[in-house]
Amino acid sequence: MTDKTDPPESKLTRSKQKWAEEGRFLTGRTARPEEERLPPGQHLTRDWPVLDLTGAPDIAPERWRLVVDGAVENPVSWDWAQFLAQPQRRFMSDIHCVTTWSRYDNVWEGLATRDLLEIVGPKDEAGFVVLHGYDNYTTNLTLADFAAPDALLAHRWSEQPISADHGGPLRLVVPHLYFWKSAKWLRRIEFRRVDAPGYWEVRGYHNRGDPWQEQRYSDDP
Repeated sequence: MTDKTDPPESKLTRSKQKWAEEGRFLTGRTARPEEERLPPGQHLTRDWPVLDLTGAPDIAPERWRLVVDGAVENPVSWDWAQFLAQPQRRFMSDIHCVTTWSRYDNVWEGLATRDLLEIVGPKDEAGFVVLHGYDNYTTNLTLADFAAPDALLAHRWSEQPISADHGGPLRLVVPHLYFWKSAKWLRRIEFRRVDAPGYWEVRGYHNRGDPWQEQRYSDDP
């Protein structure tokens, strides 16, 4: 089952769809991440800009749950205490947003996606993951991208709980892809046999989103 209700359209939605139609910010360059830390067309910032569709949803701590289901052997539904009881790791990584800003050396703490995979056991037919947020936002990943060595379900950033504006209490962090793939306000992780493009992917954005290949927008007409 995949949720069908999208967040309401906003000025940001309309602007970003227009950028996709125009190919805004594209440089036509590619880069190798092992050789260039800053992907093509990006600029550095010390801030962490807030970009979302509708503002942070109101998530009462006692009602928060994370469901992991679909094509897995051991589906789970955790409350906050159960989530924090899972193995916790700390990673440092960079952020690359499709709107052209990048931020270096972000310190995250949370549950590594590889540890989650050990817990839930994806079935052999599982090849894709769809992330669902409490704001009804969705985005899709291949299982291989979700299982990247430094990907995690993060609840702390820079030694502090992640603020609601930045996706707290829990967000995905997949550093090697543009940051729209790192869904905020996580409530469900759905493992799938068949891919299911998410909110931005059906609005002109690339299905994968590799910053070093400058995969900002879809190649489809």
